[in-house]
Amino acid sequence: MVRAYRTDDADELWRLKRGFELGLGTSTGDDDKADVYAGKLDENYRREYLAWVERCTETNERTVQVAEEDGRLVGYAFVLPESLAYIWDGAVLNEIFVEEDARGTGVADELMEAALTVVRDQSLPLDRLVLDVDRENERANAFYRRWGFEHWGEMVAREL
Repeated sequence: MVRAYRTDDADELWRLKRGFELGLGTSTGDDDKADVYAGKLDENYRREYLAWVERCTETNERTVQVAEEDGRLVGYAFVLPESLAYIWDGAVLNEIFVEEDARGTGVADELMEAALTVVRDQSLPLDRLVLDVDRENERANAFYRRWGFEHWGEMVAREL
């Protein structure tokens, strides 16, 4: 079942967020990247992330939606609020994650449909949904291609 995030989901959402972050490097075999993401997951980051989730869901409770099975969360989708649409001139799927045991069960499809429902209600500069995904993450890329996503541009980054 997919539903809107509630404040009492915070501990479970954080558990899933950790899984998302820790999987970023491991899904591509990049140990250095995995170490960087693991290193940031301290109590301060947890507190700030959950506060940001609260601010976003105050704007629209459906910006963060969770998948629940047997009384526990198994995945989530986080669409940035409409007020941030000018970051990429469209809607932004900030994160979508399903824990490993629930992959291949349709949960990711339910979360994507829920995210698209939120996005369709947004007033956007351009009618598109964007997200950042590693080209090397074959499983994620196959999922997004199945949903009609195509590569658009190329992101670059530098350390501060």
